[in-house]
Amino acid sequence: QVQLVESGGGSVQAGGSLRLSCEASGDIDSIYMRGWFRQAPGKEREFVAAIRLTDSYTYYADSVKGRFIISRNNAEVAIFLLMNSLKSEDTAVYYCAATENFITNYVDQGKYHYWGHGTQVTVSS
Repeated sequence: QVQLVESGGGSVQAGGSLRLSCEASGDIDSIYMRGWFRQAPGKEREFVAAIRLTDSYTYYADSVKGRFIISRNNAEVAIFLLMNSLKSEDTAVYYCAATENFITNYVDQGKYHYWGHGTQVTVSS
């Protein structure tokens, strides 16, 4: 079992930056992929970014490419999401996710087994 806890959300003006963190505990050595998803009011939860822990290869949704950076610490306990040039459409609850399985469809939330409770990000224009 793996437990995930997000932090770092808050309110920011458009154009600003925020850094989200997700700390993992439990059987962290079993994790293959970790990712970030978000859900805006009235919308489905969507993929934001993911990082493959075997080689730190990263994946991004087109909507955040060039603005967001996903990274990890060496202990593999935490991953981060640095969000730059924030827009009002980035307003959402951001969720951290993880899976032990070898997956290629990293955008599919159904492939992730573990989820955090989410952290709110609000961008005002």
